[in-house]
Amino acid sequence: MLRITELRLPLDHAEADLRPAILARLDLGDARLLSHRVFRRAYDARRKSAVLLIYTIDCELAPADEAALLARGDPHLRPTPDMAYRPVAQAPADFRTGGRPRPVVVGFGPCGLFAALILAQMGYAPIVLERGRAVRERTRDTWGLWRQGRLDPQSNVQFGEGGAGTFSDGKLWSQISDPRHLTRKVLAEFIKAGAPDEIEFVSKPHIGTFRLVSMIERMRAEIVDLGGEVRFGAQVADLLIEQGALRGLVLADGGELRADHVVLAPGHSARDTFAMLQRRGVALQAKPFSVGFRIEHPQGLIDRARFGPAAGHPILGAADYKLVHHAANGRGVYSFCMCPGGTVVAATSETGRVVTNGMSQYSRNERNANAGIVVGIDPRDYRRRPGAGDVDPLDGVEFQRAWESRAFELGGGGYRAPGQLVGDFIRRQRSAVLGDVLPSYKPGVTLTDLADPARPSLPGYVLDAIREALPAFARQIPGFDRADAVLTGVETRTSSPLRIPRGADRQSVNVAGLYPAGEGAGYAGGIMSAAVDGIETAEALARALAGEMAPH
Repeated sequence: MLRITELRLPLDHAEADLRPAILARLDLGDARLLSHRVFRRAYDARRKSAVLLIYTIDCELAPADEAALLARGDPHLRPTPDMAYRPVAQAPADFRTGGRPRPVVVGFGPCGLFAALILAQMGYAPIVLERGRAVRERTRDTWGLWRQGRLDPQSNVQFGEGGAGTFSDGKLWSQISDPRHLTRKVLAEFIKAGAPDEIEFVSKPHIGTFRLVSMIERMRAEIVDLGGEVRFGAQVADLLIEQGALRGLVLADGGELRADHVVLAPGHSARDTFAMLQRRGVALQAKPFSVGFRIEHPQGLIDRARFGPAAGHPILGAADYKLVHHAANGRGVYSFCMCPGGTVVAATSETGRVVTNGMSQYSRNERNANAGIVVGIDPRDYRRRPGAGDVDPLDGVEFQRAWESRAFELGGGGYRAPGQLVGDFIRRQRSAVLGDVLPSYKPGVTLTDLADPARPSLPGYVLDAIREALPAFARQIPGFDRADAVLTGVETRTSSPLRIPRGADRQSVNVAGLYPAGEGAGYAGGIMSAAVDGIETAEALARALAGEMAPH
């Protein structure tokens, strides 16, 4: 196979135009192109009056033609890489009956899901422990918070089958290095589970919550069919460690599970789990993360700013954006988890605290665009005991909790969120009346002054940096600082506030058999990177098992 890159066609080209364009690029007759398929389709909207589609195409040719074309030295022609996934190990047929403890996966978000799936496909019959509920029950619990202000601390946006990524835009792209093409494995598994085929080739694939629900159920069914087991309502409360090696897990109901190999994929909000790990002496490190607000604009404003006359074109869909500003106070401000045509959602997992996040359905046809506008912070900003030596790894959790509690207070209770119009925020005055932009957050928004000196919603350096950034962002997206755009607070869980250090073998640096993985462990940020980390961690665990079972 030969790969063509940078094949450009007009936005409104006909499907029949693609093959002639390929032949023209290759300078071949029609019969010599045996087959072709689209590997990726992106767009170039730098000239809004002439938006182009950019294709990467894999072509099947006779070997002689392929060799001749590669000999040209064209930088946009190269061999198609081998992207097939190959398991790194295979369990012996008697693995389940041999008396060895089965591998355990703690957490069933994107990382835990793919770790369990890969282990199951290799024959290792994993046991999955998920503190929350199955995805459909969890969906009902989440809607209970959004519609009735009723929070279940064990089943919500953060906890339950599918993890936090289930109630998000379902973005399936990442900037991670991927020399083994593991992202293709992730996409292939999603398509097998019912995702649309287009996620394999569009440049920024997404799925959306409603589709993710049934897909996750199908993936769980495959794990079970391959000999795995998934236990819901199974929270890990303690570790059994002997001489620096993991030997078992203690569950919240008092039960124990023998386990020598555990993938720990708890998600970034498993604060009680982090505290337990610290009590057990598992190595932890404080790390940077970001805090800020959600911002909402009419989606049409973003579409016109990004696509000009092509706004609304079905191939382009709802426009997104990515913005960065370096503020005068030294802080970096950036857009985070941008959700085109979506809604702002309540994402708390603790009573008496307000947390926001963004979500889109597959259609992305809600009236507003939303994104986090967040500011980077590091352990120096949130350490509770200045001058006390190293930062306590749990200091970031307490920092998050303090501002989430303030947001609950400013919202007036009932999990309402504090909000402010952008114009009022920039002018430093309290908001009283909404404009044309209606906030989408449920259970509701209470207008206030997010920067009230007596009760600020976030630290002053964060508020100052965002106030400076909004007009700067408007120079890239006209209208971004429109007076009636809405800020909703607070966004505190952009990533895990700590990291669980691991070695090259992916085991904890001081507890053998414990494999920290995914976003909660500090090694991913989003569905795709968490899934890939789950795959690679499962492979590391499988190699260890295979080595232990090999004849000596």
